[in-house]
Amino acid sequence: MQTIPLGLPRRRGDEVGVSAPPPLALYVHLPWCLRKCPYCDFNSHEWGGGAAPPEDDYLAALQADLEWSLPLIWGRSVQTIFIGGGTPSLFSAGAIERLLTMIRTRIRLAPDAEITLEANPGTFEVERFRGFAAAGVTRLSIGAQSFSDAALVAIGRVHSAQQARAALDLAARAFGTFNVDLMYALPGQTLAALRDDLRILTEAGVPHWSCYQLTLEPGTAFAKRPPVLPDEDLAADMQAMIEAHSATAGLQQYEVSAYARPGQRCRHNLNYWQFGDYLGIGAGAHGKLSFSGRIVRQSRLRNPKRYMEALLDPAHAAAAHIAGEEPSRQALQAVPWVEHCHSVPAADLPFEFMLNALRLADGVPASLFEERCGLPLAALSGRLARALARGLLDPDPGRIQASPLGRRFLNDLQEIFLA
Repeated sequence: MQTIPLGLPRRRGDEVGVSAPPPLALYVHLPWCLRKCPYCDFNSHEWGGGAAPPEDDYLAALQADLEWSLPLIWGRSVQTIFIGGGTPSLFSAGAIERLLTMIRTRIRLAPDAEITLEANPGTFEVERFRGFAAAGVTRLSIGAQSFSDAALVAIGRVHSAQQARAALDLAARAFGTFNVDLMYALPGQTLAALRDDLRILTEAGVPHWSCYQLTLEPGTAFAKRPPVLPDEDLAADMQAMIEAHSATAGLQQYEVSAYARPGQRCRHNLNYWQFGDYLGIGAGAHGKLSFSGRIVRQSRLRNPKRYMEALLDPAHAAAAHIAGEEPSRQALQAVPWVEHCHSVPAADLPFEFMLNALRLADGVPASLFEERCGLPLAALSGRLARALARGLLDPDPGRIQASPLGRRFLNDLQEIFLA
């Protein structure tokens, strides 16, 4: 067995002084969907090989991936798990239970860990909701996107409006908390149509919703054959309607796209926005891990077949054994399922931190920058001063928080912190 040597050679500009690792989350990617949505640029793949994806082989690959990764997180507790995709609810409740058992028996999981699973409102998936709860999932994230049949057809969704409404009812009965994803600025959508969608969320008592404007992402079917979307002014009016309706319904906007009732915020996503750590396993999964002298990002192979083949090959698994926390670049050539691995240059950390933290309505304590990046706050001083001079930041020196103007022009504010 070849042991991968540790101690990534120090490069000038990589060094940071993280004194203690931040909270740790686990992201698990299940990459298959019934059909690829024309707007989707995530690592999702249509499953056309039968009634269900290859659960046994994929779970075996995830287990091998997690076991290979354990030395990177020795001694750390995982606070949240997010099972994303793709459409994870294509997997049976039994497979999800096996996945969570596999995780619990290999990592230290916090007693109150939040465990989220993404699900679609399709009929056979909804029938599994109670099984997911029994398996240990504590929070469901439902990709409804709209409650209009015409809108769902226009954006290529495979479920109906009736199925979406039924999913809300069952999720409310099966889970202590859940989230609904809603899209706006859809082809042909009016303010009245969006108001109807928001009314359905409110009447169903949804405790958390996430609202995303439809955008044309490069490489998607919509980018190649663009639909006619509402203009910028109408899209801005829709955003304003969402904010006003959410506040009236008792949900606080705590992030650019996220609204929640008290005590219902998504802890996993908060960890991202507060620049916490996360281990990512599964095809195409990304991760960020902090060590004493650097912050490391990794990503896995995107193609599910190649990912499984690499991890289930005994020769590969033996060659890629890790004896400690961080492999060298040369040794990573022996880890065929790790597509990319690099230390984040210190010069890039201010932008990466602010890209996340400025999304939060309440911002973050100024001290969090040094805690999470291992750099003095002085590394931000010039750019903070420029943002303050333009009125884009709140003047409180103890917090890093966008002003109302900064939230309106968030891209301009974040751009100030580019290296």
